[in-house]
Amino acid sequence: MRMRTARLGALTLSLMTSVSMAWAVESTDPIKLTLHDWSGQLINTKIMGNILKEAGYNVEYVQADYIAQFAGLKNGDLHLAMEIWETTGREALDEATGTGKVVNVGETGLMAIEEWWYPSYMKDRCPGLPNWEALKDCAEEFSTAETAPYGRYVGGPVTWGGFDEERVEALELDFEVVHAGTDAALFAELESAYQREDPIMLWVYVPHWAPAKYDGEFVEFPPYSAECYADPSVGVNPDLAYDCGKPRGPIWKAAWSGLKEKWPGAYDVIEAYNISNEEMSAMVGKVDLEGVDIDTVVADWMKTNKDRWSGWITQ
Repeated sequence: MRMRTARLGALTLSLMTSVSMAWAVESTDPIKLTLHDWSGQLINTKIMGNILKEAGYNVEYVQADYIAQFAGLKNGDLHLAMEIWETTGREALDEATGTGKVVNVGETGLMAIEEWWYPSYMKDRCPGLPNWEALKDCAEEFSTAETAPYGRYVGGPVTWGGFDEERVEALELDFEVVHAGTDAALFAELESAYQREDPIMLWVYVPHWAPAKYDGEFVEFPPYSAECYADPSVGVNPDLAYDCGKPRGPIWKAAWSGLKEKWPGAYDVIEAYNISNEEMSAMVGKVDLEGVDIDTVVADWMKTNKDRWSGWITQ
């Protein structure tokens, strides 16, 4: 009798939990999260998606362009973008939130740096570094057979933005910008050059494993300001904008403005979500360096941090 009573009690509790969860989920329509083309963003997005699933929500992942995704966020075809970098996406984010159709859901906890980076062995060939002005005298040290006498700068995929071509022109640097097709190709270039101590200057970002694996430095450009990007008269070149470095700062969560009304519980979870640079760099390293599947890395994080994400759901 006691065993039967206990089983009935467990069943009742299970039913109550299911009903409570059904009430908590305001709509069974899928919440559409955007996926991009770098490992950290895929990890971040799938962690968020898994947490929302644990809260009872239906989740759908949609491949989308980093900047062009804002069109979908504005019209509600897309619902959540987990990584808008202060370094490259702030202008697009501000424009989108200015329409009232997109909302900034706050910081992810990640702090971003995206800038020109070189291996330390290049300082012997360009001793004025990390000061950007040294590049005026030693651009050829970064050249390849294809770009000589111009230095070669390997930028990220074109969809990442970043204004590198404009920066080269405004600062009058003798560099040719060559865009990597993918995130993986970008760091394959670094690995290949680093092993042979070949010349290389490329886009490196944080959080990422590369600055920990390779000895090197970011170029120190004139400090970023919004005016530098917007007003040609501001900065070292009175005639051209973008004559400064890239901004640094948080990585933001952006959402369709209707998300909070349609899925208020999910919105609260998204708003509470945060993760650190150290956590993310370690996970990206597992994927990119150790070949661990992204879904496995995400599952490990979910298991290790259950108390943490459960608190975001029940707050």
